[in-house]
Amino acid sequence: MGAGGCDAPGHPTNGRRGSYEHESFTFLGFTFRARSALNKHGVVFPSFLPAVSREALKAMGQRVRGWRVHLKVSSDLADLARWMNPIVRGWMQYYGRFYRTELYPILLRINTYLMRWARSKYRRLHGFKKAKAWWDAVCERYPRGFAHWQWTRGLMPT
Repeated sequence: MGAGGCDAPGHPTNGRRGSYEHESFTFLGFTFRARSALNKHGVVFPSFLPAVSREALKAMGQRVRGWRVHLKVSSDLADLARWMNPIVRGWMQYYGRFYRTELYPILLRINTYLMRWARSKYRRLHGFKKAKAWWDAVCERYPRGFAHWQWTRGLMPT
């Protein structure tokens, strides 16, 4: 029972910190909530910051899955880059403006789909080790091949 006889979370007489009715809100595809931030001395402190919302991430994931990249084996890597880069670059510019690390999972997922495309297109890459070696070589040879390779070139753990 709170100090004033009320047990409701966020009630002014309840002495508990952090128990408010609204701890986050979504606006224009961003979720504002408490997140870790660094001050000018490099010390981590809690702050109320925006990042891409779960709904926006879900919509991006559905769109990427709808591309069905792994079935486009008649295209080459440059065709895929020309087709995907404007869309992904737009996401990076809009949603990556604040707390870009929240965008990394969708970018890794795109890389994973591209790896799946390569393994479907090139029979010699059927084994993961050969495919990974090919992936590393492509990333090294064409570092600006895809827009999202500026931020991450890794793959999702499978």
